[in-house]
Amino acid sequence: MSRSLNKVMLIGNVGSDPEIRSTGSGLRIGKISLATNRSFQDRSGQQQERTEWHRLTFFGRLAEIVEQYVKKGDRLYVEGRIEYSQSEDDKGNVRYFTDIVVGEMVMLGQGGAPGGSAGGGFSGGGSRSGGDFGGGSSRSGPDISEPDDDLPF
Repeated sequence: MSRSLNKVMLIGNVGSDPEIRSTGSGLRIGKISLATNRSFQDRSGQQQERTEWHRLTFFGRLAEIVEQYVKKGDRLYVEGRIEYSQSEDDKGNVRYFTDIVVGEMVMLGQGGAPGGSAGGGFSGGGSRSGGDFGGGSSRSGPDISEPDDDLPF
């Protein structure tokens, strides 16, 4: 069996207050947008800045935490995976979506202020079907102390 990796890590600012809903079975689902910025020089040597917007989806306990504690302007560190989907509107046009399904989140503070207070780190489950949506951890940043032996390279 060949191994693969689908992992995303982002640090950015929340662009909208969370949208939270529940499925018929009671599973909480949260959605927010997250902005990341990068600076670069264009061909003429002018400094440019580009903002990318990411659609984040949270399930279970993470969605509840987002609903309670996250608001527009907050700074977050998230880890998750990319999921692609599509749907057809009422005119027959196909729309494509790219979402980051978040499994880990660390609240870094408000508005991206330097030295802002670090919040708690939280873990969630990894599947839409229910999975294990465990509670939070007390760490304040990503755990980089353990080597990841499952990497394919």
